[in-house]
Amino acid sequence: MNIPLRAADTYSGRVTLYAAYGMNLDPHRMAERAPASPAQGIGWVRGWRLTFAGDELVGFGAMCTMVEDPGSSVFTMLYDVTRLDEMTLDIWEDVELGMWRKIRVRVDTMDAEVLAWAYVLDAYEGGLPAADYLENLACAAEAAGAPTDYVSAIRNRITEG
Repeated sequence: MNIPLRAADTYSGRVTLYAAYGMNLDPHRMAERAPASPAQGIGWVRGWRLTFAGDELVGFGAMCTMVEDPGSSVFTMLYDVTRLDEMTLDIWEDVELGMWRKIRVRVDTMDAEVLAWAYVLDAYEGGLPAADYLENLACAAEAAGAPTDYVSAIRNRITEG
């Protein structure tokens, strides 16, 4: 399902913290893509769940995204992103092509609740991820320090093929 976002959730460009929950969970990947943007810790986006969508947009299966779901939470790695690194990430994520939107989310950390931005796929929920994509996502979550049960839940999802 494609869930419309409230106007207040649209990313305004004034928040520097980025909440990575997909492949960018991996600190090594982020060091390559956004070298001037250090990790700031981990957290959870409460009221959202990890899902997959967009298999009609790409030729390799559905991609991870997140959608609102009151009973769920998505594990994130927070990065303090410079404006130049943000522009580079936008290119990596094909924001200018309209595949991804940037939204504001509240992230619960061990110390506080912080405001961050995240990318969400602008596509209908559904479709299955490729097995290698899912394994890479699980490895990225492990590299970020996600709890074992969270990583296992990713690995145990059904894949295409």
